[in-house]
Amino acid sequence: MTKKHKLSIKLLMIALGAILILSSFVGCVTQKETLTFADLDWDSAQVHNRIAAFILEHGYEYEIAYNFGSTVPMFVGLEDGSNDISMEIWVENQQEAYDKAIAAGTVIDLGSNYSDNWQGFLVPTYMIEDGDLPADISVEDMPDYWDLFKDPEDPTKGRFYSCIAGWACEMINDEKFEVYGLKDTYNILRPGSGTALLTSLVDAYENHQPWFGYYWSPTPALGMYDMTVVSEPAYDEAVWNENHGCDYPAVKVNICVNSSLPDRAPEVIDFLEKYDTTAAMTNVALAYMETNSATSDDAAVYFLQEYESVWTQWVPSDIASKVKDALP
Repeated sequence: MTKKHKLSIKLLMIALGAILILSSFVGCVTQKETLTFADLDWDSAQVHNRIAAFILEHGYEYEIAYNFGSTVPMFVGLEDGSNDISMEIWVENQQEAYDKAIAAGTVIDLGSNYSDNWQGFLVPTYMIEDGDLPADISVEDMPDYWDLFKDPEDPTKGRFYSCIAGWACEMINDEKFEVYGLKDTYNILRPGSGTALLTSLVDAYENHQPWFGYYWSPTPALGMYDMTVVSEPAYDEAVWNENHGCDYPAVKVNICVNSSLPDRAPEVIDFLEKYDTTAAMTNVALAYMETNSATSDDAAVYFLQEYESVWTQWVPSDIASKVKDALP
């Protein structure tokens, strides 16, 4: 083999090595890690996961994964890093675990997703429009109207559909009824499931019948049906701690991430810190999901189409353009 031939082979090997090194370097720069969402077992959390995921996948080019589960294991996953992002941490509902994780530095709270969540007592708005109830109906008025809500099993009293048996709000509603003096005129029905409570509301509404009960937002039902709040005294912490004789307090619904995420993906943190919605927007997306037998992915796309002026404020313009191009 001639020296010239040997030199050519050596130069070729050097060139191939340089190409391999460059290819490896470029791959490291462009390839992004997979982001895993805590896919909690209720619709609003799953819809918000997919709104954020659509933006992260199509705007920022991240791979997306979901871990499905209930509140406790999904929060543990957020602490140990098997989950990167949770779009709905209902802080007061898991206060002890939340406080420990924040203090330990394993979880970072990026702020509110929506702060106008609500729970309390409702009647159908058509009962006001029909002249059966006053527009400013309150718990103080309800004893005067018990006969509109007659309990079919005990016609001497009205019926109130309370919180699901076993939930904390079951006990709270019992205390409220004592304070408001409603037990003299109403029987409390405790549904055995969320489905049973929803069915009672839907059946009454679709048949234009009276209904008095407890519900919460965001939910598909309150996105679909026009209901009026039966007002209670304004929330007061001292009163609440004594006998619950006031409005339910709003619960913080915050976006939290594993503490390693800011170093790994600072642009994701910047986006999630700007993510800001309302319970009303969430109700609209959930109602779309319910009325169209749609998936949470479908509802997320619907949200992004309906609220373009909102979500485009969360991301730079070039990212927004990529997301809009990816929408159907």
